[in-house]
Amino acid sequence: MDAVDCALVQYSGDLFTLVEYQQYPVLQDIHSELKSVNKNTNMETVSRLDAILGRLFANAALDIISKCNLTPDQITAIGSHGQTILHRSEGPEATSLQIGDPNLINQMTGIPTVADFRRMDMAAGGKGAPLAPVFHELVFRNPEEDRVILNIGGMANITVLPFDPAIPVTGFDTGPGNVLMDEWVNRHLQQAMDKDGAWAASGNLDTAFLDTLLADNYFNVAPPKSTGRDYFNIEWLDEKLEEYSEALSPEDIQASVAELTVRTISDAICKYGGQARMIIVCGGGAHNLLIMQSLQQHLPDYKITSSKDYGFDPDAIEAMTFALLAQRRMENLPGNIPNVTGASRDCVLGAIYSSG
Repeated sequence: MDAVDCALVQYSGDLFTLVEYQQYPVLQDIHSELKSVNKNTNMETVSRLDAILGRLFANAALDIISKCNLTPDQITAIGSHGQTILHRSEGPEATSLQIGDPNLINQMTGIPTVADFRRMDMAAGGKGAPLAPVFHELVFRNPEEDRVILNIGGMANITVLPFDPAIPVTGFDTGPGNVLMDEWVNRHLQQAMDKDGAWAASGNLDTAFLDTLLADNYFNVAPPKSTGRDYFNIEWLDEKLEEYSEALSPEDIQASVAELTVRTISDAICKYGGQARMIIVCGGGAHNLLIMQSLQQHLPDYKITSSKDYGFDPDAIEAMTFALLAQRRMENLPGNIPNVTGASRDCVLGAIYSSG
């Protein structure tokens, strides 16, 4: 919600090359409105934000195209994931809703726009997430070693890549990544994030409170599974604090929340990572020194490194994923991995918005 991640990608065969990557800040008032969207938000507000974000995404695309001295007619398609305001992966009415009107993106840019990537997988019985494993498999699978790709965004998810191509790729959302840390530091220090985990490092882990957090049933559910900000959010944390009787300082809570992210990730890798001993980290969490150091302490037998060491900006991978998914939609190719999402079949993901 802080910025629009925009990647300009050139595709040739199985080679995806990042031409340019930019982050376009979201104005504070829009950011605040997006954070406040919940099940009680009226449709007029959601519709207005849908249009505002559509224009914001279109302008970001036009700007990055211009910066690269290209014109819109040289771009095959735009893949727009949109801003998730609801992701409910369980139950008969499972659905996922993103805003950022793709009709506006198409009309403002003149470029075919692919959006609504998650719901076809969900219609086929899947969780609609994570979708990044299809990109992880393309660029990181290695015939000589098993690997785990760890993405730490708002949520954290892992992709397990066996070296043997006959063994399927697996993956799932492990739980909160940065979301709880970001929201807690924003409440108390009015900062967008806890840079390098410095504030968390100033506090003390409360193991009893951590146990309260870890008792949430999501962490015990076997994959495939996915989650989002509509579940793990500041209200979730407040509820856990109500269950816990001892008083804790804000920085002690931050330290415990950071440890929750690390513990749930490391537990998931130990349980479901197979023989892999190489972990490649991407997403914003790759920049958090405390998280990276804590992961290494919990996983001493693993080599943990950033995707940057493999030539991929950790911030750009999610945007590159949706460039790949847009390309696959334009070529009518599947975009999901059923072993990851739990879908009953391979699905072509996304709808194409184009006026002709």
